[in-house]
Amino acid sequence: MAEGNTATPSTPAPATTAEPGAKPLVSFEDFARLDLRVARILSVEDHPKADRLFKLQLDDGSGTPRQICAGIKGYYRPEDLVGRLIVIVANLAPRMLRGEESRGMLLAASNVPKDAAAADPAEERRVILIRPDVEIRPGSIVS
Repeated sequence: MAEGNTATPSTPAPATTAEPGAKPLVSFEDFARLDLRVARILSVEDHPKADRLFKLQLDDGSGTPRQICAGIKGYYRPEDLVGRLIVIVANLAPRMLRGEESRGMLLAASNVPKDAAAADPAEERRVILIRPDVEIRPGSIVS
């Protein structure tokens, strides 16, 4: 190991990319702790206390519906979401979002970070759900 190099397998080296929005490197072990699963959207309703959030009820394969809150309201209509398969982080600690419990997070991609869209109103922000391209049962593991 070179003198002064304090990176170890459990201590990731800082990200070396200059790409905007790049985050620090994580170890494989940290990534492997995420429980990524397929879920089917059962219902969608407006969050009662947030303009940009939907409350989604999901079938995650567990036999018990799961509620998540997601900031996709300006990008999707409820009727276009019901029945879709999505990918979720199933073992994210529950948290309250404006008085509603969210038990997970859906995965989505965006062409422009949230703060960059505000800085450049000419750039239209798109948000795209990450989802399987063929039918697979809810609860299937994503790896």
